[in-house]
Amino acid sequence: MEVWLIQDGEKIGPFHDFEIRRKITVGELPAMTPAWHEGCGSWKPLEEIEIFRREFDNATAPASEEIPEMEVTSAEKDEDSAPAKSQPALIRRFCARWLDLSLYSGVWWLGMWAAGQDIESVITSPSWIMLFHFVPWFVLESLFLSKYSTTPGKWLLGIQVFNSNGTRLDLTAATRRSMNVLFIGIGFGWLYLMIFCHILGVIVAKRIGTTLWDHTGGHQVTAAPLHFSKVTSAISVFFVAIMLHMLVLFPYVAKDAAKANPELKKHFEKHPPWGLPPRK
Repeated sequence: MEVWLIQDGEKIGPFHDFEIRRKITVGELPAMTPAWHEGCGSWKPLEEIEIFRREFDNATAPASEEIPEMEVTSAEKDEDSAPAKSQPALIRRFCARWLDLSLYSGVWWLGMWAAGQDIESVITSPSWIMLFHFVPWFVLESLFLSKYSTTPGKWLLGIQVFNSNGTRLDLTAATRRSMNVLFIGIGFGWLYLMIFCHILGVIVAKRIGTTLWDHTGGHQVTAAPLHFSKVTSAISVFFVAIMLHMLVLFPYVAKDAAKANPELKKHFEKHPPWGLPPRK
């Protein structure tokens, strides 16, 4: 939506509504600034226009419910006592997202092996199993967000997600957000679609100041200061996730590589690749 303003007696604009939201958030536009948009009968103060009213309410409304935290030690609580910063860097959010997805995916592959699935057929041919293998994680993510306002990966990197007024997301809002990330954030995890979604997501976030799913949902993301203990823990968890992948997948990757390289085939005949053996 395009909006015109009157400032210092002059009509200026048009501005996109997300630009107006940003200006309100940083205090550049007072509530009584006259504004008009197509379909508006007359000029009105910004605070009387429905889509901007929430921005002014957020500046004054206290959080209406206590937000529970995931269990931490007293030392960690002291570390995290510094005020959180709004809208953390995209790189940290990206790392938190893929920390969650990598850990989930590693456990998922281990579960496939434990269930006796034919791993080779899953990774070498299109399969409905791979088509939807990230869906269970986003169901879990919505539960984490509605209960704790964070996920394991986000918690390790000091990130939390709230409603615009600072309250916790309910399960419906958390599920809607998670499904939006699944569809337009990672493109179901399909490689080329996922790359496209990541590029598009960065462009949109740079333009409007946050991700599309948080902008449309009216959510705010906060980031506490990073501390060495949590960063090292996040790196360790990511390493464990990679090892889980390798335990299950490396024997099949090695087998495929040996087909194209006779030297590798001889090597693996003498020294079988490490990893979990296929289940009978």
